[in-house]
Amino acid sequence: MIQLHNLVKNYGHFQAVKGVSLEVQKGEILGFLGPNGAGKTTTMRMLTGVIPPTSGTATIDGFDIFDSPLHVKQRIGYLPETPPLYFDFTVKSYLEFVMKIKQVPNVDRKQNLTWAIEKCGLVDVQKRLIGNLSKGYKQRVGLAGAIINKPKVLILDEPTVGLDPKQIREIRSMIQELSQEHTIILSTHILPEVAMICDRAAIIYQGKIVMNDVIANITKEKSLEEVFIEIISKEGAES
Repeated sequence: MIQLHNLVKNYGHFQAVKGVSLEVQKGEILGFLGPNGAGKTTTMRMLTGVIPPTSGTATIDGFDIFDSPLHVKQRIGYLPETPPLYFDFTVKSYLEFVMKIKQVPNVDRKQNLTWAIEKCGLVDVQKRLIGNLSKGYKQRVGLAGAIINKPKVLILDEPTVGLDPKQIREIRSMIQELSQEHTIILSTHILPEVAMICDRAAIIYQGKIVMNDVIANITKEKSLEEVFIEIISKEGAES
């Protein structure tokens, strides 16, 4: 479903992403891990077409991000760390606006709106202004906007950051449910979250993938947190 081959991003003389290669299978949840500045967000922004790669290739559902950017964007739902919400919109009017931007066919809009609102637990607040909602509900609105066009791929950047424990559990539950219909890349600093809901984990450090394996293999003898710290410490000592 998702294939990255030798993806590179340079900013002047600084190389933020150094030849990343990854595959994510249909229906899989990939935990994309790394310390701050490792290249996670840059990689995800390249995948979603927000920024162009310097070199390398990537395909989503068989479409190349260079050759078929519109086809790729139609197949992706992207939730950045801070969802781009309009606080003076109601939840319903905002999602209707997002459907127009994403060119959801008119015939599908009513059904998609109802589906996204119910899926993200927004039925009771759909007529409220987004600016008056709690952090947790704003995150739900962002997630609803990401899935409103029923994309095949979801790319979620720190979807539970800043939420309280109850809200975190609710968002995790939603992500697990969405994996039945979507392939998901999940970036997070909460390592137990990855161990609980992801099928596979890829660790990026200084722009390079330093581990990529299924969760069961990674955590056979140690916790994901212990493995993560060991890998980053080792890579840091060798660099």
